[in-house]
Amino acid sequence: MKKLLAFGLAATMAVAGLGALAGCAQGDGELTVGFIALHDDKSTYDKNFLDAIKKACANKGIDEDHLIIKTGIPETNACYDAAAELVDLGCDVIFADSFGHEKFVLQAAEEFTDVQFCHATGTLAHTENVDNFHNAFASIYEGRYLAGVAAGMKLVEMYEAKELKENNFDAEGNIKMGYVGAYPYAEVVSGYTSFFLGAQSVVKAETDVSVSMEVTYTSSWYDEVAERDGANLLISRGAALISQHADSMGAPAACETAGVPNVSYNGSTAAQCPKTFIISSRINWVPYFEYMIDCVKNDEEIAKDWTGTLKNGAVAVTELGNAAAEGTQAKLDEVKAKLENGTLNVFDCSKFTVDGKHITSYKADVNTDDAFTPDTEAIENGVFMESKFRSAPYFDVRIDGITELTSAE
Repeated sequence: MKKLLAFGLAATMAVAGLGALAGCAQGDGELTVGFIALHDDKSTYDKNFLDAIKKACANKGIDEDHLIIKTGIPETNACYDAAAELVDLGCDVIFADSFGHEKFVLQAAEEFTDVQFCHATGTLAHTENVDNFHNAFASIYEGRYLAGVAAGMKLVEMYEAKELKENNFDAEGNIKMGYVGAYPYAEVVSGYTSFFLGAQSVVKAETDVSVSMEVTYTSSWYDEVAERDGANLLISRGAALISQHADSMGAPAACETAGVPNVSYNGSTAAQCPKTFIISSRINWVPYFEYMIDCVKNDEEIAKDWTGTLKNGAVAVTELGNAAAEGTQAKLDEVKAKLENGTLNVFDCSKFTVDGKHITSYKADVNTDDAFTPDTEAIENGVFMESKFRSAPYFDVRIDGITELTSAE
């Protein structure tokens, strides 16, 4: 086993709960949980995880001295080093929160076989079959769709009140939205597409127009300047409403300054953006963390590839903000019930087209290899089955109505 690393490494990491080392040395028998975060709580993404692991541990009676958190761990070998140090500190289960951590967490799992390793957004656990390595994610596209419904309600309100300007419509007369994404990965594409479909469903049903959306990428999960600039670009191009899949306050702050309605991600921005915040969707990680802890406590097997849903409380939306349109909550309740009972499918292929046609077959990259080879038929009975074959997103279809901007634009 790799013993304690040099304090030079530890100095670069924020560590909570060092009392756990003393506890383990005393052999007190209490479960110790380790957590590896890409950023810290300034990132809305990481804060959502950090709040959840603290709440889950408290709910399960795990003393704060037995939760050891390392923040600011990059997607490099530093992740393996952090995992190894957490093992030396006596952790029974270790969770890492970023996609790029996966290969380093897997390396640690293969070496430290007496410790359970869990990882968010990863793709390898269901194929690598390492007994103590596990992936988890959630059907967040359901939450994104609900957020899109709230956005659609706002656009209808603005349209009917004649608040939209000429540049808020595209050449075909559709109301323009904007979306700030981090990378053109399936996770982001799945998210922005479900958001778009939710908004489109409302606008098409309630008005004589539809919606279109432009997407810009920041090439970073957390870059406040790039996210702000991306939002401002979209606003300058006529976006009447902005959403995002990036982790800082850059885009919401830009919207608040410009007075453009905003749908944020991973938590409410109502306090910071009281004039423009509508709603936010997020993965509620508490159910998974409680499940993970229970499995380790009871010496039960953790699922290789766990998927949270609206039904089990792992997909959530926040309370509505001041900018939400009247009647939004009732509409959300109606749509949520349909999603939960299966009478509404987010990726119903009859609801969108690709190059003007409805798709009936699509091979998705589910069993990921280095060449990203499409390997699994993802459409069943006219529905793209996101989350069925793997917890991490694999919907990467570029549908009509959404335009990805290039840097030149």
